Amino acid sequence: MTKEHNISKIDILTLYMDFVIENQTKPEDIEDFCQIVNLEESNFYLHFKSLKKVEKAIFKELFKNSLEVLSESEEFVSFDKKNKLISFYFTFFENLNLNREYILIALKGCKNQLKSFNTLSSLKKSFIAYIDNLDLSESILPIEGLEKAQKKLINESAWIQLYLTIQFWLEDTSDSFEKTDILIEKSINTSFELIENKFLKNAFDLGKFVYKEKIQKKY
Repeated sequence: MTKEHNISKIDILTLYMDFVIENQTKPEDIEDFCQIVNLEESNFYLHFKSLKKVEKAIFKELFKNSLEVLSESEEFVSFDKKNKLISFYFTFFENLNLNREYILIALKGCKNQLKSFNTLSSLKKSFIAYIDNLDLSESILPIEGLEKAQKKLINESAWIQLYLTIQFWLEDTSDSFEKTDILIEKSINTSFELIENKFLKNAFDLGKFVYKEKIQKKY
């Protein structure tokens, strides 16, 4: 790309992802990155303060794009909360599939480590805002004085569920990532059954699936 003064935020995200895929590694510093992609450093700093901010913004943009795709569907508006969440999951993970080569490199070395929480922190903030807007806590029997705590627990639990699903997807080698699709349906169904205090059967089914995929494979 030629050096221009009207470089957008999305342009920089695209340049960064292309760099990572082409070199199979992340750039080490802003100066080298800008030099290699022929980008003025001043244009970079108009939008980002660090390469880590770029990395975080990519996952946030994947989230944002997923919601934009869903908003174009008239049917989606009429869905109940559970189906809205499932639809988001499938749309979001389709976005991850399309960008899998980049994501595998971006999250390399982050599996099951606190480092990945930092990389995905902007995604977490956006996702929790989405869950908060769905207001899943209204399905719980309110306990006086604990409404805020209940809501926070559900929001944080929803994030952990998404995070663990991403971790599962990173290791999924099934055709068309069908095992991730199964996990999405089972985990969300279990979550909603838990909220409604009717979760034992689905929790057992989810446990059997995770046991088969994570435990039996080792022996």
